[in-house]
Amino acid sequence: MKIEGFGNLLPNAMEPGKVKQTGADKLSNTFSDLIKDVNQDQINSQNSIEKFVSGDGVQLHEVMIAGEKAKTSLELLMEIRNKTVDMFKELTRMPI
Repeated sequence: MKIEGFGNLLPNAMEPGKVKQTGADKLSNTFSDLIKDVNQDQINSQNSIEKFVSGDGVQLHEVMIAGEKAKTSLELLMEIRNKTVDMFKELTRMPI
């Protein structure tokens, strides 16, 4: 059994050399990471298709799994985008 350290429990402000991020920065980083992950899933799916067609030993089920993973991650990203836009519209309608 591997025992982890307590380093991940310390707040960012206590770690030397770390700049404290605002909520908007954290949200922006989360969205950019999500987009990068979806893009990587799309690239992995395309690569598995190319390897399957060229006969590099990739099985059909691996191609299908990679394609479904890419499709699902893209659908999730689109739903998050739609909900974010809806949230923004609701916030702009609220009286001050």
